[in-house]
Amino acid sequence: MFLWTPSSLACKWVVLDGDVLPSANISAYLDAIFYRLSAQLPTFQCPIINGTRYRSLVESPGPSDPAIRYFLALDLRQNLILLPRLIGSVVEAIQFLGPQHCMLSIVEGNSPDGTADVLSALGPHLEALGIAYFFQQSPIDPTKTERIMSLAALRNLALQPILENRDKITEDTTIVFSNDVTACPDDILELVYQRKFLKADMTCGMDWNGKRPRFYDIWISRGINGDSFVDVPNGDWNNVSELFWNDKETRARYDARRPFQVFACWNGAAVFSAKPIIEGLRFRAAKMKGECHQGEPQLFCKDLWYRNYGKIAVVPSVNFEYKLHMGMSLKQKMGFTSDVVSQQDPAGDFIEWKQDPPAEVKCISAWNKQYWVPWNESLS
Repeated sequence: MFLWTPSSLACKWVVLDGDVLPSANISAYLDAIFYRLSAQLPTFQCPIINGTRYRSLVESPGPSDPAIRYFLALDLRQNLILLPRLIGSVVEAIQFLGPQHCMLSIVEGNSPDGTADVLSALGPHLEALGIAYFFQQSPIDPTKTERIMSLAALRNLALQPILENRDKITEDTTIVFSNDVTACPDDILELVYQRKFLKADMTCGMDWNGKRPRFYDIWISRGINGDSFVDVPNGDWNNVSELFWNDKETRARYDARRPFQVFACWNGAAVFSAKPIIEGLRFRAAKMKGECHQGEPQLFCKDLWYRNYGKIAVVPSVNFEYKLHMGMSLKQKMGFTSDVVSQQDPAGDFIEWKQDPPAEVKCISAWNKQYWVPWNESLS
């Protein structure tokens, strides 16, 4: 809730009380996001952007040279405490990439903590920076309806401005889609950089949770061998395997912190071309009959493969957490992305892409119900 009062010298915003938060609280979050001024709000410090490494990202991305080179999308629900770090990082990344070439789309719904109050107040500040901003509130609640169908609908809603601004967006536009994670600007830029450097169709990071970090997106992610990144035999969480226990080549790439090809990933954030979206690809739930019950990001990757967009890679130098107080701990353990890549020769990142997907992919319809299915089940 805000009033935008222009003056001859500068633009001033009078922040009003929101539906949940008083104006003073909203202002504190805005100060933390845009100016890093609100010391009373919890956050952590991220590295300065390495302008040399990411210099190529501010150049024209392709022959069509779209007006919008980068489309950043988020679905957020009850994430108030994350906003200074997450949105602050998004804004900083956009400022580096060129605000005039970026579009930001955020969908919020069912947040009793005041998340919507802050997100709705971002508008004038973003517009003053030259950033096109689309903010929507949705009544869709995955906790009260079919979860995967609802999550897919929310993701598609965040992508809707692409379809409404086709004169500004082309197949050379890059989409950056983030979950509610403790991202730093270099995390975002590294995923964008690696998609370009590797000539990948899609890149993802790695996401974790817990004091002793455990890989989080087990249900979604599948290696290039079709198996889950870790094995949870019969749902026994006391007997979980190590990462890539049955794929030595991928494990070696992971240990070296080098990108590796996978069948499916999301892992907190994904970067992919707008071309499949322009061509009609959407997030979806599994078909009622004849298709394994699985998450919408895994299905998105499956559909990418089916459309011959199988250059999907995980970038293990990029690591995310979902809880703010654990975000800094994870960075201390795994290293900030900038620190990791500064010690590497970029030549070691190249991937020898496999053109064909695995013949079969593990279905985890429930943790105690795991079995193998054809990778293109229900599609052919």
